[in-house]
Amino acid sequence: MKVLLISQNEDFRNDLLLQMSKYLDNFSAVEVEMPDIIVVDEDLRILRQKREMFPSVPTILLTSESLPDSDKLNLVLHKPFSLWKLTDMMRAANNMLDNSEEGMLVFNQYKLQPNLRTITDLITGIEIKLTEKEVNILKYLYKNASHFVGKTDLQVNVWQYNEEVTTHTIETHIYRLRQKVEQENGRHLIITDNGKYKLNME
Repeated sequence: MKVLLISQNEDFRNDLLLQMSKYLDNFSAVEVEMPDIIVVDEDLRILRQKREMFPSVPTILLTSESLPDSDKLNLVLHKPFSLWKLTDMMRAANNMLDNSEEGMLVFNQYKLQPNLRTITDLITGIEIKLTEKEVNILKYLYKNASHFVGKTDLQVNVWQYNEEVTTHTIETHIYRLRQKVEQENGRHLIITDNGKYKLNME
């Protein structure tokens, strides 16, 4: 889970990141990459800024003030809180992305709705049904849109180390996904470079 944690208290931030690393699977702290979840400490202004930058990413506000508990993908955790409550909320918020209308991802005039397993061409209006694996490929490429992703990376993170999955299997899935979605107008869904893949965000 890629976490963007923002706090003016550097000691609090560093300690919380250390604790998260012990209790969250595949944890990594990010600064500029597309995060899986955003945690903001006591700063509504920053939270709103990040929501504008990453509208489909769940956010958690850590606060000692009296605020509503949640607002769709915006969640509130009141201080003092236990680490297990925060990590449980983070896992739930991360899963919420797949099961809500707000969890749709929009890129390059495409709209991906993971909960419906559909991708819509916003120019032509054509809606295409996807398999669960195709959705997971697109979600992973979206979360890593700043760089090209290799086949081994996809094998580990989309197929969960399945030994039966070969590079040919991954190539076939990518090929079929392109055949399904890309239209004759020349707009590409996925870019390939030296055997690696990147979502076309333009």
